[in-house]
Amino acid sequence: MVDKSRVKELTLEAIMGDRFGRYSKYIIQERALPDVRDGLKPVQRRILYAMYLDHNTHDKAFKKSAKSVGNVMGNFHPHGDSSIYEALVRLSQDWKVRAPLIEMHGNNGSMDGDPPAAMRYTEARLSSISQTLLQDIDKDTVPMVLNFDDTKEEPTVLPARFPNLLVNGATGISAGYATSIPPHNLGEVIAATIALIDNPDLTLDQALEYIKGPDFPTGGILQGQVGLKKAYTTGRGKVVLRSKTKIETLRGHRQQIVVTEIPYEVNKAQLVKKIDELRVLKKVDGLAEVRDESDRHGLSIVIELKRDVDATGILNYLFKNTDLQVTYNFNMVAIAQMRPQQLGLLPMLQAYLKHQQEVVLRRTQFNLDKAQKRLHIVAGLMKALSILDQVIQTIRASHNKANAKENLVQQYDFSPEQAEAIVSLQLYRLTNTDIQQLQAEKAELEAKIAGYQAIIDDPQTLMQVIKDELQAIRDQFQSPRRTRIEAQVQELKVDRRVLVTEEKVHLLVSHEGYLKRSSLRSYQASTAGANGLRDQDWPVLDLEATTLEHLYIFTNRGNLIYRSVHELDDARWKDKGQHLSQLIDFATDEQVVAAFVFPDLKEKGSFVLASNDGYIKQVAFSNLLPGRTYRSHALKAMKLHQADSQVLHVWYREAQAPVHEIFGCTQNGYALRFDLDQVPLVGAKAAGVRFMTLKAGEEIADYALLQDSRPLYLGLITQRGAFKKMKLAELPLGSRARRGLLVLRELKTKPHRIKFIHLLAKDDILKVTTKQNKLVSIVTVDFAPVDRYSNGSFVVDVNQDGPIERLFPVEPTQVED
Repeated sequence: MVDKSRVKELTLEAIMGDRFGRYSKYIIQERALPDVRDGLKPVQRRILYAMYLDHNTHDKAFKKSAKSVGNVMGNFHPHGDSSIYEALVRLSQDWKVRAPLIEMHGNNGSMDGDPPAAMRYTEARLSSISQTLLQDIDKDTVPMVLNFDDTKEEPTVLPARFPNLLVNGATGISAGYATSIPPHNLGEVIAATIALIDNPDLTLDQALEYIKGPDFPTGGILQGQVGLKKAYTTGRGKVVLRSKTKIETLRGHRQQIVVTEIPYEVNKAQLVKKIDELRVLKKVDGLAEVRDESDRHGLSIVIELKRDVDATGILNYLFKNTDLQVTYNFNMVAIAQMRPQQLGLLPMLQAYLKHQQEVVLRRTQFNLDKAQKRLHIVAGLMKALSILDQVIQTIRASHNKANAKENLVQQYDFSPEQAEAIVSLQLYRLTNTDIQQLQAEKAELEAKIAGYQAIIDDPQTLMQVIKDELQAIRDQFQSPRRTRIEAQVQELKVDRRVLVTEEKVHLLVSHEGYLKRSSLRSYQASTAGANGLRDQDWPVLDLEATTLEHLYIFTNRGNLIYRSVHELDDARWKDKGQHLSQLIDFATDEQVVAAFVFPDLKEKGSFVLASNDGYIKQVAFSNLLPGRTYRSHALKAMKLHQADSQVLHVWYREAQAPVHEIFGCTQNGYALRFDLDQVPLVGAKAAGVRFMTLKAGEEIADYALLQDSRPLYLGLITQRGAFKKMKLAELPLGSRARRGLLVLRELKTKPHRIKFIHLLAKDDILKVTTKQNKLVSIVTVDFAPVDRYSNGSFVVDVNQDGPIERLFPVEPTQVED
């Protein structure tokens, strides 16, 4: 029968919370995070202790790694052998730890991420410096606890005679906590610790006079004094770590970049592969070859460049886009006072010193007890020698050893320990010389006891002992700094000329959204008019540009699509090219209304946009710069009020241009003229201000921007195929948001409706295309200007040739006979 009184009813949430809490506590304290006192995780501590017990030290021969792993797993760490071996190997890798605690024979991995050889092939032993971590562990210097099966004792912390946590650093991830503590220079850390002993009120700034910053085993250059100080203050901070490089000049106007040190924990093979991928994919122009020439003499990555390229610019690009430069994030979390804490530099040193005080006090007490016990024995032996005949007679008269000891205690007032030493005394010790040795030993012991007592009683003496021992370790193990510290983070500016070869190309953007760039050779080899577009499509932009220039494409939906010219696919001129829908979200009914090419992104002018529902706006070029997501998302250039509203056209106004005027016409024949200055500059996502006053169902047909004094006439074409030419003076300057003046005569039947307008000089030539691909040329000089009330002259038979699709100017040489 089940005893129901012992059954507890608990919710699943309570059980899961309790069990996960226990698990989290275990992996935080017993697996992933280092102890602030000795800088070791439990598995690392157990590896060092097991090898120490096995006498696998630096002054003995190497032993198989499998033996060490087996000892650790069988006696102290009941986990998988692979995780133990991995931890053992890391302690030997001099590119990961600043002061390797284990020496290995055989393959222990590499900076290329190669795995170590199996543990049955490699050999290991404790390094010389790890002996100082274990020094005096047999003198009751640290607490010992039973192992997992209560058969052996293991230390909860090592004596750690140098600040290992800072010297070798630590990385780890546990439940809710992670740690990332960089390695430091042993000489600097000990110097700061000694300074803290001399001045318990040491400030962080004073400590940083000794500890300049991390000292990574792989060297490199660390930048960012501000982030460094924040990290040492709070335990969190960010710095930049870059490779050490040099630019060498070769014959034939060529150069090469030689990398001699790379950032900490960067995989060298992956780094070389990434740089070579940039070369193969031509992400950066100028890379000729990438070679890993590392050997036993040291690391060397050679990046050979092409002739006459900017080596510094390419290096900046590589810093920015590869692991030649990385960001290192400090997250200095360690177990302190049995719980995880984020610690700054001074708290770490203070915790270490507190641990050393305890270690030295415990060691001194152990030595004191041992010396006092020996002094007690020596005193007994000296007393026995002074009454040697009686002692011998008493022993001879005793029945056995135990009876002899009892008799000595009762008759001569010896202690049991002294009696044991007397009866165990060998006969050859009963000489005159031996009493002198005992007297010398007594004096020596008394001096030691006085010294031990002084350490225990006087804190200053205690700290001096710690200081002296730290100095001895520094003198023996210190090494020159490897990482160079620079106060400022260098801003990486990459000239686009480094990434792209400047090349002249011919560029085309079509009304229906096709775009391409072609080499001048392909363009010149094509027949006139063979641009690859369909009959219903036409070029919005067709000009020569360079690969370093910038393309702005505006659509009737108010969107702006940006591309650098070099990003466009290189296509043959007779091919159609890419469609914008292949690059970005582009609606099926969306069309290109304007496109511009700019030499750089520092233009000071503004764009003018107007919509058919009666709004107009100006937006500064600087408000339409491409963002990080320009490749996947179009920028909004104008907000449209209605779903069927459209941007009519986009004009660009240069910063230093004279005062501009706007001409706008509605379909019903009303026209308005006003200064562009009446249109305010607004943001990219704004809808703008009222352009013209419209009646219900009325729309703006077209508008034009007067950019210089050359145009004298306004030309317009109606949906019936009539062309009209009138003087600009017929339209006086007015104000924005008015209805305007009528420029067509209203007919009762088949009224004319304005389709397009164009500002004309005396000799301009226009072309009209229809839906049936009929092309009509209009030589405007052949048309006399008429008044506002005329409907013009018919130039297109829309019944036969189809509705008018487009009106555009051409050069005189392009006019068909």
